[in-house]
Amino acid sequence: MGKETAEPRWLTADELETWKTLQLVMALLTAELGEQLQRDSGLSFLEYYVLAGLSDQPDHTMRLSHLAILANSELSRLSHLIRRLENRGLVRREPDPDDGRFTNAILTSDGYSELVKAAPGHVELVRQLVFDPLTETDRRALHKAMAKLLPGLLGDC
Repeated sequence: MGKETAEPRWLTADELETWKTLQLVMALLTAELGEQLQRDSGLSFLEYYVLAGLSDQPDHTMRLSHLAILANSELSRLSHLIRRLENRGLVRREPDPDDGRFTNAILTSDGYSELVKAAPGHVELVRQLVFDPLTETDRRALHKAMAKLLPGLLGDC
């Protein structure tokens, strides 16, 4: 006797339309923001968010393994990105003083300056594309919906 499998829980027509819209918004938003960042500051979308993530940390420092989670990137891919940022003088790497088995990424003063220069144009585009089209009620609903999704996506992070 074979294993019985449950019938897939197919999406309703409304759920499918919502999913397709969300998927398209995520793809187009990331592409549009990435193009703006590259054009205006020479940073990729991921580079910007790595620098921004470091800027939010005490001493502008974070373990590479934690930064990989924040950046939704494999550690090896993030390591290549950090090397590129290091070559540009925007970050540096040092062994974690609390545990030498780990490496920290540290935002340099030049990296912070680049982030500060890039942020206004980026934030303005985020405002134009995401917040301006929404009412205050829409913004609160969007925040509430995203906050409900986040725990399932973060898992044990």
